[in-house]
Amino acid sequence: MADSRFFSRKGPFSVAQIAELTGADVVNAPDRDRVFDDVSPLQNADSTILSFFDNRKYIDAFINSKAGACFVRPEFADRAPKDMVLFTTNDPYRAYAKAATAFYPFETGNGSISEFAVVDPSAKLGKGVQVDAGAVIGANCEIGDGTIIEANAVIGKGVVIGAGCRIGANASISHSLIGNLCLIYPGARIGQDGFGFAMGPQGHVKVPQLGRVVIGNDVEVGSNSTIDRGAGPDTVIGNGCRIDNLVQIGHNVEMGMGCVIVSQVGISGSTKLGNFVVLAGQAGITGHLEIGDGAKVAAQSGVMKNIGPGETVGGSPAVPVMEYHKQTVALSRLIRKKK
Repeated sequence: MADSRFFSRKGPFSVAQIAELTGADVVNAPDRDRVFDDVSPLQNADSTILSFFDNRKYIDAFINSKAGACFVRPEFADRAPKDMVLFTTNDPYRAYAKAATAFYPFETGNGSISEFAVVDPSAKLGKGVQVDAGAVIGANCEIGDGTIIEANAVIGKGVVIGAGCRIGANASISHSLIGNLCLIYPGARIGQDGFGFAMGPQGHVKVPQLGRVVIGNDVEVGSNSTIDRGAGPDTVIGNGCRIDNLVQIGHNVEMGMGCVIVSQVGISGSTKLGNFVVLAGQAGITGHLEIGDGAKVAAQSGVMKNIGPGETVGGSPAVPVMEYHKQTVALSRLIRKKK
């Protein structure tokens, strides 16, 4: 079970409630009113616990689990312990995520404003906004209902943040418009100057960065990630994007909805990503490129040209992934031959 010092649990929830919430089919549950108290991994579960099985490498843990109920794919239902209630679904992990969120819903603000916070009189705070100690909210900011501003976060003048957001400790946000239900993790930097200079032998002249950062709804920005504001056009992050820790997003970048950007990725200025693009860890993307809907970039790849919709690329310079694998095999053979 989750440590109650840090997490507040709701529930319990019945078999019928869990099925309705997740859309899963129920197997081996003669009593639809039976309730479960919590969620937990298979190995730690008992008869009061709801768990999930989604990766066949953990089949032994599933077979031997004492969990009272489990989300599972239909093809594994006959491998379950005798008395386990089954919620069958083609996507057990997604169903588990919905159930776990019911047990542990996202927190919203409690309406408290710390005496050690600094809030400009012109700032507009919605109902239930929580501002923790050391936080600073600048002039003419607008903060939506239930948003939490954690300790020592700095919200610059004119910033707009929607409802139900959480701005992590020591984060800083300027020149930005942020939608609803966004999670900005501790130490993130959003809206600072982009890296723009007119270069020359006489010296480098800074180009004023006159755009903004516009972030949609239901976006996560990981700890110590940076999103630079646009130089003229805005930097845009679409609805539902997930940005991991330690990511750098340059000025004028545009991301469609549902993109997943893994840790230590760098995206250079003015690159455009379509919807549901995935950039794996430490990938580097040069500037002024277009990456099509659903494209995937393998870890540590260097992308130097456009990627079409649905393509998967790898290597540096990045090439179609099958070509990348052929290159790797050929290089391995060459090395063995020389030995």
